[in-house]
Amino acid sequence: MASNNKPVALVVGASRGIGRQIAIDLAKNGYAVVVSAKSMTPTSDLIKLTPFPPNPNSSASTITTVAREIQLTGGEATAIPVDTTSYESIKRLVADTISKYHRLDVLVYNSGAIWWAPVAKTPMKRFRLMQRVNVEGLYGTVQEALPHLKRSQGRMIVVCPPIYSRFFRGKTAYAMGKVGMSVLVKGLGMDFVREGHKDMAITGIWPAVAIESAATEQFTRKDPSHARDLRKPTIFSDAILAMLRSPAEVVNGKLELDEDFLRVHAGLTDKDFSRYSVIPGTSPRRIMPAGEFYHKTSCRLVLCWNKMLTWG
Repeated sequence: MASNNKPVALVVGASRGIGRQIAIDLAKNGYAVVVSAKSMTPTSDLIKLTPFPPNPNSSASTITTVAREIQLTGGEATAIPVDTTSYESIKRLVADTISKYHRLDVLVYNSGAIWWAPVAKTPMKRFRLMQRVNVEGLYGTVQEALPHLKRSQGRMIVVCPPIYSRFFRGKTAYAMGKVGMSVLVKGLGMDFVREGHKDMAITGIWPAVAIESAATEQFTRKDPSHARDLRKPTIFSDAILAMLRSPAEVVNGKLELDEDFLRVHAGLTDKDFSRYSVIPGTSPRRIMPAGEFYHKTSCRLVLCWNKMLTWG
């Protein structure tokens, strides 16, 4: 059981990159963390692994190394593997989490399959994998975790985008799954309100600026100047922590951008965001619509959504 009755966070897709950072920062902020993904490191190899911790964006970074990182800094973590394409594996993950800690307070779903290409260049095999990991994996995890989260009035954070047409361009098959995840955030948020779960919330989060990860390394290896447009994954974990501290009615059913949420709800300014730049002194370009444009084009949708939540 979690020591000192710590709240428990399950982070799915936590072996490297953004997910690893989320797990580490949740542990630093008092959570017992279940670190989950497919990749593990045998204990015999973990002892010999140098340097430690490994490159957080490399295949050497696994749920085992991330859990060990947390433990070495005084945090509490357990590595439990999962294959999000398998509902049976998801059920075992949640069951093992409850068996270990007897509670679940936060679920973060960061697991995702990526294939950015036009429809004609996206094979059916790739399409199916993305739907299984991104949509079915999320849905199955929510189904299994929900009864336990309801007992603790818990929170869910899903890595999924705001819904707007530019996101579909050049990556339709991928966008179909990610927007499906966004629909789940909206719909389940509405369920919470209708069912009277006033202290529960599910929130979508997406980066306003590209974040350093294994996916971006393929570009920076070819041209190091691309790092000028990248931020550290700490901006994502900081935004998630701010969401978890916010009242449920502020975040429930919302699809937020990390930067915009931190500006509005944590009071961060341009000067504060400089610490997230991978290359100090740079101002990475946004990959999502700028704040003013985003709010102008979405204000009517936000007003309608708030009314829908109120009406139930």
